[in-house]
This record gives sequence, structure tokens and C-alpha cells, in this order.
Amino acid sequence: MSKERLKPLVIIGGGGHASVLVDTLLQQQRDILAVICPDDLSERGIFNELPHFRKDEDVFRFDCNEVLLVNGIGALPKSGLRSKLTQFYTASGYQFETVIASSAQVSPFAEVHMGGQILSSAIIQAGARIGRHTIVNTGVIVEHDCDIGSFNHLAPRSTLCGQVLTGDNVYIGAGATVIQNVRIDTNSIVGAGATITQNVPMDTICYPYRVTMKSFK
Repeated sequence: MSKERLKPLVIIGGGGHASVLVDTLLQQQRDILAVICPDDLSERGIFNELPHFRKDEDVFRFDCNEVLLVNGIGALPKSGLRSKLTQFYTASGYQFETVIASSAQVSPFAEVHMGGQILSSAIIQAGARIGRHTIVNTGVIVEHDCDIGSFNHLAPRSTLCGQVLTGDNVYIGAGATVIQNVRIDTNSIVGAGATITQNVPMDTICYPYRVTMKSFK
């Protein structure tokens, strides 16, 4: 591990996604200096021992040459908050840490770019590329030679077969499957449980079949 990657960390955000990242980083014995979040964190015990600041500008308490930031803002469809905060901090000279859970399997022949987050039990196969600030959530499978854009969110247990290509700001829902050689263009959304067998144009939502619920009374 390089000296750069051993810098202490400041967490941006204090919700569920941030708590998962903090859990991962504490297990790896990383030094976390603070959490920056406007909300009350008292009900999330994982933050109890960490200094808590409430304003975005509080990050400036920390020298941008001495710390790395971790983006704990979760990615939701059509929400630009995660990317806006990233732009805000990088414009001030800060860089973001790449987080890879110890239980994730990342091929030495794969690439995970700056700010990427590979969570527990995810698998990234040889030749795959994960773009900047993309979240590969719990149990995701990214097969060989996939090229995943920046600011994507691959939700838990989604599967991308070989040579899938995604643009930036793509959201792939939990349990979705994308077959090999499919392209999903920028700003598109794949719903939870959907199976994608053809290319998806820009700014498109793909809905899966929905469960029909009927009372038996």
C-alpha cells in the first residue's frame, strides 16, 4: 500500500452508506479524523467515537495535502448530490480515497479509479475498469472486460456479464442482470430485478416486471 493511501481520512456524510464505509475502514485500521454531516448521528453507534462536524466548510479544518476524503453520500437515481460535493471539494484541492473492502475480490488485472468504492463480497474480474467515484455495492459481480463509467451505482447483488459498457451517472438496481456486450448510456436507470438484453439509450429508465399483489380474503 502506498504512502498516499495511508493518509488519515475525513468522511463526508453520516447516513447508511457512510456507516458501511466507516465499518470497512475501521476493520482495516484506517485513521478516521472526522465525520462531516449536518444531521444528528447519535443513533448510529458506529460514529460515536469520531469527531463530528456539521458544515461542508468544516473540511477546511484539515489540510488538503495531509488527508484524503471518503464520500459517504449514497447514490440515488437522479440525485446529483454525490457528484456536486465531489466537485466542491476537489475544486479546493482535496482528493478522495478509493475504498476496497477486505472481503471483495478484485483481480490484479482490473482497474479501480480514484474514489471508487468496492464493498463487501463484490467481485471485479480481470480486465474490468471501474470509473471514478463509482459505488460497487455488496455482492455485486462485474465480469471480465466491463468498462464502468464515473459516478455509477451498482446496487447490491446486481450482475454485469462480460464486456458491459456504462456511461457516467448510471444506476443499476439491486439484483438486476445485464447480459454480455450490452451498453448502458449516460444517466440511465435499470430497475431492481430487471434483466437487460439490449443496449439502453441515454436518459432511459428500464422497469422490470412488477409483482401483482391480491388479497385472498
